[in-house]
Amino acid sequence: MKKRVALVCQLAVFAMVSLQAQESLSLSQAIEKGLKQNFQVQIAEREVAIAQNDNNWAVAGKYPAIDLTLNVNNNYQQTNNPASFLREFYSVGSGVQPGIEAVWILFDGYRIRFTKQQLETLERLSQGNAQVAVENAIESVILAYYNALVEREQLQVRQRVLNLSRDRLSYERVRQEYGQASSFDVLQTNDAYINDSMSYLIQRTTFENALRNLNTTMGEPNLSARFTLTDQLAYEAPVYDIEALRSRMLANNRSLQNLQVSRELARIQTDLRETTRLPRIDLRTGAVYNYNKNHAATGIFSSGEERDLGGIKSSSFNGFINFSASYTLFDWGLRQRQIERSKMEELIAQLNISDLQRTLTNNLENTWAQYNNQKELLDVTTQLVNNAQRNLEIAEERFRGGLINSFDYRTIQLGYINATQSQLNAYFNLKTTETELVRLIGGLVR
Repeated sequence: MKKRVALVCQLAVFAMVSLQAQESLSLSQAIEKGLKQNFQVQIAEREVAIAQNDNNWAVAGKYPAIDLTLNVNNNYQQTNNPASFLREFYSVGSGVQPGIEAVWILFDGYRIRFTKQQLETLERLSQGNAQVAVENAIESVILAYYNALVEREQLQVRQRVLNLSRDRLSYERVRQEYGQASSFDVLQTNDAYINDSMSYLIQRTTFENALRNLNTTMGEPNLSARFTLTDQLAYEAPVYDIEALRSRMLANNRSLQNLQVSRELARIQTDLRETTRLPRIDLRTGAVYNYNKNHAATGIFSSGEERDLGGIKSSSFNGFINFSASYTLFDWGLRQRQIERSKMEELIAQLNISDLQRTLTNNLENTWAQYNNQKELLDVTTQLVNNAQRNLEIAEERFRGGLINSFDYRTIQLGYINATQSQLNAYFNLKTTETELVRLIGGLVR
């Protein structure tokens, strides 16, 4: 039994030593790490870069397209005609035809302008989606960080109770030597000490898991990296006014803003389809140069004479500037159907906004009410911990004075553990609710 107790003591001491001499990490540093290393944030940033790259007048079609062409033609010709004075003719020729052509849309029903507006709105939407990814990353890091803080506090409580059990066991052994305590008392105390040691080791594992979860949330490449959390648990909770929260939520909630941008995209899509009712006018201009040469030509005349006709060269230059206009007279109502569909999509986008506003308002009021309840619960559990801590101090004095037995003392110890667990759970629930409250009003920003 003594060997088991010694082993547990060694493990506990080793665990405390291993938690020291680590890199410091505050909540703000953890958030910074998380935003820098979060894959979803990186993907969203790349999507913003793509949208920014596409938001250009050239993509919208404002500028003319200029093409440079070059054709190289090679040919071999053989003619055999007994009725002609030139009965047979052979030639090998080649030609080069460089050219340049530009096509410029002069008018297309303002489609280019609406396309540019669409590209600008898509960029705004990608930025909004990136902000949602940032919000999610920040929220995950905050909750993981505070969870690690709570588990660390639980570990410290277990350590304190373990120290008390160790002192109590030593005290009982001294009393046994002087005949003031029985073997039964020592065994009961030793059993409590072993249980507290096991609870400590389990809590140490829970705390290490919380640290690894924090590393995962931050995107830390080394999941076994150890940090010393520098922030402390602050049990004072701010007061929030529901009307101010509602106003901020309707103005700053990212999901709501993204739906508003989507509604604007639907409106622009309607404008784009309206442009199909107008004609399109194009300007096409360019120049083509044509150069041909027959390198060798041989002919056989009707007299039977074969003669080398030599090479023949020719060239031409052609410049042009043309206008073209097109207008769809009849398409069986296709354009009108597409326009009506776009208008319905606009209506759907507006209904989605109204539905989300209602849902967000309900979530905000529920979260606010839950926050206030959690705050009151934290106050109550804090009082409970203060009472339990004071009760534990008095019980320790009375136990050493022989005024209470080991069973009563152990009951008070367990009451202190339960009170601190209730307080820490209430604190973490409060932080979870507060973080959700801040996210709803758009307060989780980079």
